[in-house]
Amino acid sequence: MASADLAPNTVGAVPEAWVDPPWIEGDNDYRSVTDKICRIAENPRPPIAWFIAFFIAANVAGMFGALIGYLIITGVGVWGNNNPVFWGWPIVNFVFWVGIGHAGTLISAILFLFRQHWRTSINRFAEAMTIFAVVCAGTFPGIHVGRVWFAYWLFPYPDTRLYMWSQFRSPLLWDVFAVGTYATVSLLFWYMGMIPDLATLRDRAIHPIRRFAYGLLSLGWVGSATQWRVYEKAYALLAALATPLVLSVHTIVSFDFAVSQLPGWHTTIFPPYFVAGAVFSGFGMVLTLMIPAREWFGLKDIVTMRHIDCMCKIIIATGSMVGFAYLTEFFVAWYGGNPYEQFCFMNRAFGPNWWAYWTMVTCNVISPQLFWFGFIRRSPIIIFIISIFVNIGMWFERFVIILSLDRDFLPGSWGKFTPTWIDIGMFIGSFGLFFTLFLLFCRFLPIVAMAEVKQVMAHVDGKEDFGH
Repeated sequence: MASADLAPNTVGAVPEAWVDPPWIEGDNDYRSVTDKICRIAENPRPPIAWFIAFFIAANVAGMFGALIGYLIITGVGVWGNNNPVFWGWPIVNFVFWVGIGHAGTLISAILFLFRQHWRTSINRFAEAMTIFAVVCAGTFPGIHVGRVWFAYWLFPYPDTRLYMWSQFRSPLLWDVFAVGTYATVSLLFWYMGMIPDLATLRDRAIHPIRRFAYGLLSLGWVGSATQWRVYEKAYALLAALATPLVLSVHTIVSFDFAVSQLPGWHTTIFPPYFVAGAVFSGFGMVLTLMIPAREWFGLKDIVTMRHIDCMCKIIIATGSMVGFAYLTEFFVAWYGGNPYEQFCFMNRAFGPNWWAYWTMVTCNVISPQLFWFGFIRRSPIIIFIISIFVNIGMWFERFVIILSLDRDFLPGSWGKFTPTWIDIGMFIGSFGLFFTLFLLFCRFLPIVAMAEVKQVMAHVDGKEDFGH
């Protein structure tokens, strides 16, 4: 081949197919990113889809409140809880919502410490989701005590008048500390990350009430070099503090079961299995929320398919871990030779509640494997459907674990658990509360971290605008 056949400018060139697309697509500069995100909160007329979704969610949340009132007036007998299934749906819903809240801190803290740029467009969604999921989770232990005016007994304080002292060796008490700490740090992390963006909304606000509200929330932020230096140090410190919580909070939730002496619960695999499952369900819920939101609010250039692709890959990894844990449970039960343990797992798969077990396996193990195919990871509709399957499967995982109670050591103590319409209504109602809070967040607060997104944008000569 003659040397003239090789054009000098093609030597060492990388094929276009090998080049990753940018994190922010389209002809965007700093100003256009600010305009697109602020417009969502500034627009006096949000999309009609938002109104419809908010109307439905608010009514379902109202039903949740009414059912809680009925529960308080009537008593916990309105639930299907019985002997031996004492906990029933309240604990299933509690663990489910705590797991949903897991991805927020993971995306915000751990991916921040590892300098993963793909977090910048989605971290605000995930952080908000964490806060609202923990609110839903905390509702169920509060109303499970029956007499909610004594819910403060859940807090670990010694009381000689009631002859009631906290049992500090109980994992239920550890739960109070773990979930309480997680909620506090997550709230601080979410709010602190929003301060520069709230200042942007303040500076653009026309109405004096909005300007006052955003000004109050932005804590006098002016964007000076000193403020940025202090802010970044504090943000990194909070991220480092929050990272262990990702592992600790659901590990301790798993101890509620793992330290018991019941077959099917007494296992050391629960902590890693619960953490992987929580991350799995959290990412599933982020996709469920984010895919419609980017469509309604015109954010496809900022929350791109590359971000969604990364999340699908996380779901493959965590879903595979969860599937491996299911197999390991069966192997350990067989290898351990304990007949009660073996019966428990055979009962899960082939007993009266077999349909719940196989729904769990189908949703959690099989459906995420579809993400191995690239064309599926490029289809928002299919991804949205699979994310809903993930949410369904993870609720059934907790349901299957709790239903292990209905057949324990003695056939004489077996009992059948059947949820009442109050159980079902309160579970649906908790989704209403969650989506109401999330839709209000979308309407009034910056749903994408503008300041962080600008840090990962490609600089284009003549287009940089470092102002608002």
